[in-house]
Amino acid sequence: MPDKYILVSLPLGIFDSDNTDEALSTLSTVISVDNATTRPFPVPDFKIGTLDTLVQQADDLAKLEAACESVVTKVAEALQNVMGGDEEKVNQQKMVNDKPTDQYLNRFSWNKVRYRADKPIGELVDILRKELITIDNDVKGKLNQHKAIKNDLTALQRKQTGNLSTKSLTHVVDPTLLVQGSEYLETHLIVVPVSNKKDFLKSYETLSPMVVPRSSVQVAQDEDFTLFAITTFKKTSAEFLQKCRERKWTPRHYKHIEGGREEEQQELNRVAQEERKSWGETLRIGRTGWSESVMIWLHVLTLRVFVEAVLRYGLPLDYVSALVKTTPKQASKVRSALDSEYSYLGGNAFDKDKRGRVTKDDAKLTSELAAAGIGGAENSEYTAYVYYEFVLP
Repeated sequence: MPDKYILVSLPLGIFDSDNTDEALSTLSTVISVDNATTRPFPVPDFKIGTLDTLVQQADDLAKLEAACESVVTKVAEALQNVMGGDEEKVNQQKMVNDKPTDQYLNRFSWNKVRYRADKPIGELVDILRKELITIDNDVKGKLNQHKAIKNDLTALQRKQTGNLSTKSLTHVVDPTLLVQGSEYLETHLIVVPVSNKKDFLKSYETLSPMVVPRSSVQVAQDEDFTLFAITTFKKTSAEFLQKCRERKWTPRHYKHIEGGREEEQQELNRVAQEERKSWGETLRIGRTGWSESVMIWLHVLTLRVFVEAVLRYGLPLDYVSALVKTTPKQASKVRSALDSEYSYLGGNAFDKDKRGRVTKDDAKLTSELAAAGIGGAENSEYTAYVYYEFVLP
């Protein structure tokens, strides 16, 4: 089961010390080491616009984060597809900046070179959105290309290894068994279930007029089917083949081509080589896509934390932010501990009943805040502090 991560941001002024490290230590004690591990999550001081702009950016960031989660999930599925569903091998490919994903998260810092913090937040959002779209298109395009090549290879392999009703007959039929160059006669190849073999031999001569007597030759047999060669006059061929179909005996079209065996093998080898090359390219794009999409997701979350902290706590920018690593089972305990300690930050804006649930009137406000992207990435309930949960697939 994947780990669950929680981003929390609180005003530094609510702690006994103005020291960030001591505030984080206090927060870690509140959460409890039995429930989770708590690490600092550095958030730069971005350029702040108007209140209306911040509210709009909160909405934009909420939508962008949902897109990030979707793309990361699709990239994870692409890696699953390439690695044949081997979870251990998939996890080995999930590196971010050449580091294990968990290590990248625990040591996350804003990429100041790639996303200059002195740029307006709206501009940073646009940059991150465009990068995310590019990654999504690259991974999707390469995966679809690989699937198409893989399907072609599977079809060619099936021709080599399938049963007599589907496989290529190039390696099965001796061309000397076929009547060739005759003005009146032609040979038909009929696939018959093994259980119908005796019935076929008894009745094929009378299926239609002008079937050459005793012309049946058993060409090949596998576990399920027997392949016969039958000679008829051309003028009654259509009727003979129709009668075979009515009895569930399958006519196989085959025309001998000189060098056909070699051509089929060369085509199989060519597509197999193309599939191996495509597999490597798809894996590379998948690895890159994972690294890039996870990085973008964390930067979007950083912006969400900043914007919501400003909307909630105002100025000056004195906040302490933390990344909490827990499990889906323990996450509720983390939330309860935080609520117990810091719910007062909501003041009287949100009244709760004896069970701690938001009352009916306040629930309406909760939904309005959630619609504006305020209150948590995937939580329908409003929190009195900045709180976002996310899970990497």
